[in-house]
Amino acid sequence: MSSSTPATGPGIEPAAEPAEPSEEAAGSVAESPNTTEDIADDARPAWWRRRLDRFSCVGLSVALVFLWLSMTPSLLPRGALFQGIVSGASAALGYSLGVFFSWLIRFMISRDKPWPAPMHRVWVALGLAAIAGTVVMLVMFQRWQDQIRTMMDVDLLSWTAYPQIAVICIVVFFLLILIGQAWGDGVVWLVRKIDRVAPPRISAVAAIAVAVLVTVFVLNGVVANYGMQALNSTFAAVNDETTADSTPPTSPLRSGGPGSLVTWDSLGRQGRIFVSVGPTVEELSAFNGTPAMEPIRAYVGLGSGDDLRANAKLAAEELERTGGLQREVVAVASTTGTGWINQATVDSLEYMYNGDTATVSMQYSYLPSWLSFLVDKERARKAGQALFEAVSEKVRAIPEAERPKLVVFGESLGSFAAESAFGTIPSLNARTDGALFVGPTFNNSLWVDTTGNRDDGTPEWQPIYEDGRQVRFIADAPDLYTATAEWVPGRAVYLQHASDPISWWSPRLILREPDWLKEQNGRDVLPAMSWIPFVTFLQVSADMAVSTGVPDGHGHFYLAAIPAAWAEILQPPGWTPEKTEELIPLLNRD
Repeated sequence: MSSSTPATGPGIEPAAEPAEPSEEAAGSVAESPNTTEDIADDARPAWWRRRLDRFSCVGLSVALVFLWLSMTPSLLPRGALFQGIVSGASAALGYSLGVFFSWLIRFMISRDKPWPAPMHRVWVALGLAAIAGTVVMLVMFQRWQDQIRTMMDVDLLSWTAYPQIAVICIVVFFLLILIGQAWGDGVVWLVRKIDRVAPPRISAVAAIAVAVLVTVFVLNGVVANYGMQALNSTFAAVNDETTADSTPPTSPLRSGGPGSLVTWDSLGRQGRIFVSVGPTVEELSAFNGTPAMEPIRAYVGLGSGDDLRANAKLAAEELERTGGLQREVVAVASTTGTGWINQATVDSLEYMYNGDTATVSMQYSYLPSWLSFLVDKERARKAGQALFEAVSEKVRAIPEAERPKLVVFGESLGSFAAESAFGTIPSLNARTDGALFVGPTFNNSLWVDTTGNRDDGTPEWQPIYEDGRQVRFIADAPDLYTATAEWVPGRAVYLQHASDPISWWSPRLILREPDWLKEQNGRDVLPAMSWIPFVTFLQVSADMAVSTGVPDGHGHFYLAAIPAAWAEILQPPGWTPEKTEELIPLLNRD
């Protein structure tokens, strides 16, 4: 509590309050120069002292450790940009933790004055340690990057990447520190204001609580709202664009074509791509050696409205209009945020059934998948449920002997949406004739349940659930045959790579070691990768940004294993492993 205010009256000026000593002065009083070394230390230029005293020696020491740890390997190769960001953010985080715990110890022992300012030789020692340790870690970083890049058949880093990493790291570090110091100065100012009416420790706690609440309010109420409005506007504009190879279909079997219940313009960018591409009747006939049918592709974009249930019903009616319910296979496809569908997943079915298929899908967001996952996840879940229920209702109305095979699939956030219509694996098996979920996210409820209840002795990155009787987890085609149990109808497959950050990223990585790192690392994850609190979370977060920038079979890039999975799920008549191998070169994702 501050001292009482002096009395004032007519003709009496209030006494001036004594100025509080600054942190620099407090440090000088606590550590008066008595030795020759200390006198030399105090003789440093004033500008140098002011800049050094602005930083915490403990904080910088911890920042160095976090900087070095950020150079350890993670799931995917990292270029200069993302390594610089990860290293700068890790160092800033380490600095913040060092400063916080230094303050916490001082607070717990009731020390009002700051710690004594470190002597000049301490800064010199810290600088030498920084140089030596960083050089060693850069050498190790190069070795680890060469190993993972060779394993994934990615070009090695050039020497120019290293100065770029250093520059980006320094910029990110100081930018974050300046933001943190500005926030801290605000808290100190608030403490001094509250200290006039409350005891010091109460004022400190109250000031921090108020600062946190205001920060959260500003981020959620201002930054998030206006930011999301800007992002929605930006990506809505992208959604209106049409690629050069997208042309309005002339076939009534494609949405946006003659007789369609939806217009070409309403499909959105990804919807227009979806109905414009795919194997032709001639290509299907040549591949299978018999006359083919034209595949059906039905799609509803957000241009038809924002009501998910209404759009799902419209998509089912569009499927019915095209005659899709009379095809051999009806596939319900859940998209990623922008409405994207991996074309290899659809094309594989069309080749396997010589065009006797119908695929139906709908868009539920303008945002990219990773952004939809963060802010639009509930909408993805509702879209997946609504679409499957609308199509399933149409299929169930057909006599059982005449019903088409009903399958579901999705990739990334699309896998989350696709499995949302089912509460359990037995329900999935009972209500569909097959399911393919590619690159699942950590929030996929069925994936989490089955992975968490995997058979003893099987790793998290490739679990076996109930001997593989109903569902199987694979990274490559041969993994389909590792389970021992007989595979029952309604087969489901989760296709996931051990190096896919989309599947393994989770906020729990901050303070909890995951099983996939406790156990033996996956086949395309370096043995040197290990869990580090805070740092691994930042590394895997950066990996998400480059998850599709690696060849097939790694990261979030899925292609060759898709037709093999469909072949085992549906077992198309006359299909052979040789035909699967012939099909793979004809497939592409976009």
